[in-house]
Amino acid sequence: MEKATNAKQEFKPFIPADKILPEFTLTSIIIGIIMAVVFGAANAYLGLKVGMTISASIPAAVISMGIIRGILRKESILENNMVQTIGSAGESLAAGAIFTLPALFIWSAEWGIGTPSLLKITAIALCGGILGVLFMVPLRKALIVNEHGVLPYPEGTACAEVLLAGEEGGEKAKTTFAGLGIGALYKFITGGFKLFPSEIETTIPGYKGAAIGGDVLPALLGVGFIIGPKISAYMLAGAVIGWFGLIPLIANIGSMGEIVMYPATVPLNQLDHWEIWDYYIRYVGAGAVAFGGIFSLIKSLPLIVQTFKDAMKNYSSGVGEGSDVRTNRDLSMKVVLIGSLAVVLAMMMLPIIPVGFGGALLIAIFGFFFATVSSRIVGLVGSSSNPVSGMTIATLIITAIVFKASGNDGHVGMIGTLTVGSIICIIAAMAGDTSQDLKTGFLVGATPKKQQYCELIGALSAALAIGFVLVLLNNAWGFGSQELPAPQATLMRLVIEGVMGGNLPWALVFTGVGIGVAIELLGLPVLPIAIGLYLPIHLSTPIMVGGVIRGILDKKLNKEDGEDSTIKAKIDSGILFASGLIAGEGLIGILLAIFAVLGIDLAFGFSLGQLGALAFFAALTYMLMRYSVLKKS
Repeated sequence: MEKATNAKQEFKPFIPADKILPEFTLTSIIIGIIMAVVFGAANAYLGLKVGMTISASIPAAVISMGIIRGILRKESILENNMVQTIGSAGESLAAGAIFTLPALFIWSAEWGIGTPSLLKITAIALCGGILGVLFMVPLRKALIVNEHGVLPYPEGTACAEVLLAGEEGGEKAKTTFAGLGIGALYKFITGGFKLFPSEIETTIPGYKGAAIGGDVLPALLGVGFIIGPKISAYMLAGAVIGWFGLIPLIANIGSMGEIVMYPATVPLNQLDHWEIWDYYIRYVGAGAVAFGGIFSLIKSLPLIVQTFKDAMKNYSSGVGEGSDVRTNRDLSMKVVLIGSLAVVLAMMMLPIIPVGFGGALLIAIFGFFFATVSSRIVGLVGSSSNPVSGMTIATLIITAIVFKASGNDGHVGMIGTLTVGSIICIIAAMAGDTSQDLKTGFLVGATPKKQQYCELIGALSAALAIGFVLVLLNNAWGFGSQELPAPQATLMRLVIEGVMGGNLPWALVFTGVGIGVAIELLGLPVLPIAIGLYLPIHLSTPIMVGGVIRGILDKKLNKEDGEDSTIKAKIDSGILFASGLIAGEGLIGILLAIFAVLGIDLAFGFSLGQLGALAFFAALTYMLMRYSVLKKS
């Protein structure tokens, strides 16, 4: 702790504490809310499509710099920081919501009950968002200030570096907007005009049951570049296990006779590769994902215990609203306690949040615990390695057991269990995001109290928007469909149904667990491989293309021992362009969903076919390379 304390004493933020600059302004709030809604909607679409989301902090920061510095001719790094704070809070809340809440829509279709209302979704999301921010406030001094130099908070530090390089903001913003425009145009051509199919596929002659394909879409290419070659390869490896291993194995077993295997009700020899994936492989993948999430949580237990001890030790001194130093002022403990208590009481009493007294109590206990855990873990390894799914699965299992033991095991009990898990998931995601944002603010010299207000504004904005987005997407394509598989939410649903009703094909689930154990024994990361196994190979192949492009730059950077600023600039440019691709496709995906609901058909009436799709995807790949590998220094 001495090292951290010394770092704290020596550290001076970019903007000194005694200097006052525009910060919590109407401009920053309006632009931030727009960023929260835009990136929240884009992340919702992406997460429902591929099961992962992106961080909006850096894209929001560069767009903000482009607007505030480039258009409005104002210069305030603190205003830009507030924009990215609100924007990243929005995408974080959306990520937590789409990993769980779509299960409510799937159940409503299965059970023949009404779909969840906008008010219900907004209330659930808002409760999680507010608690995620408030629970983090008392931890700021312990984790951000006292542990400076110990906890790196990689995304928060990277965002601070982007803000500090503000004079480059105009060029960087152009790159992000270019990606957004190209991604939007491409998605509109394939999804709106239907000039070429967005999915291509071919079977492999002589290899019964095997198939390979790709969803040739901007968001997937962008995701691959952002996550890099290793994670992309792990995902593709999981897909290869399923589509070149398990599916052909089951297909060939089926060719031996009229074999019927649960959960399918027809013989295996009558199922094609997509049906085999649907009936069997996704359960195997679910088992692997569940094992990966829970095991990552177990591995983090020593860190979790130590973090909680430290947090409790520093809790009383964790807030500093009364401090004379601007950069050390937080929301008051009174606001934190009253606000948290008000939200917990609202969850207990409001029928629109169906958790009851016991569920609200579980949320308060697990919520603060996992907020502490999430804040510490993202400080060490970053948000991408934060085991939020493991925390959510553990919560769902415990809550389902409690609800079932109390006799609340029907449809109402399942919905209550999922609601508890949804709020916990959002709390963990928001707490991790708030930590990264507060680290950025700590480095640039922001006022923590004003940032915490911005986190709440971002949570409110995204909570109001996410209900519309979910209802719209469900009405257009339906969750669990090929267009929107909603992998995380489907997994959460399977966990609850398995505990409550015992109707899961457990043999398939434990096959996935066994695969996960084997992967862990090999020393490989379980979750990305398990996600690749759980999702169709059509998502992993275009992600791998983006990963290969990033790998070319990473390899060059490694040769230069990581010191080549030109290569780093190309990687940064590629990440911004890729973020724009994701946002552009996500926004057009929302627009096309509106057209689908309204019955508007923009199709040309002819298609260029799979060759046309490959040609367009090749052109898109070239554009990504132009803004990264081929970018002139």
